[in-house]
Amino acid sequence: MKATVDDSCISCGLCEEVCPEVFEIGDDGMAIVKVNEISPDDEACSREAAESCPVDAIHLEE
Repeated sequence: MKATVDDSCISCGLCEEVCPEVFEIGDDGMAIVKVNEISPDDEACSREAAESCPVDAIHLEE
């Protein structure tokens, strides 16, 4: 599974709070994906982060 964050990110930090293994807030204040491939152990929290994003900026690809 892979994740991307689009330009609609509002830097709320929720994704980093829900799944810090995969997401973090970058120097520019926007969320970034820290890994190229999400490990099976982190898939559930990645889905939760995507579903929790208030602006649907996180996209997951199986």
